[in-house]
Amino acid sequence: MTTVEQLEELQRRALQNPALRKELLATRQEPDAYAAFCEKCQELGYEIYPMDLIVAGEEFYASYRRSTNGGGENSPKLEGEDDFYEMFFAALEA
Repeated sequence: MTTVEQLEELQRRALQNPALRKELLATRQEPDAYAAFCEKCQELGYEIYPMDLIVAGEEFYASYRRSTNGGGENSPKLEGEDDFYEMFFAALEA
């Protein structure tokens, strides 16, 4: 299962379980929020590490740029759509 798939599954679980949602949101208050979030993911059985979150966004963005306009400089700029960590929490907070 890819990092994105794991995040999607965890997000579904959190949206159905208010206690889990609260625990995940609480990780954002930690001094090292990325590490705290990843530690919680690992406790829940998801092998997600800080670099996984960064690489997933970069891979998505690179793939997106290659698919538009031949990947040239005219490709649209993304604003946050490549940050799966932030998108994960945006969905939980909505």
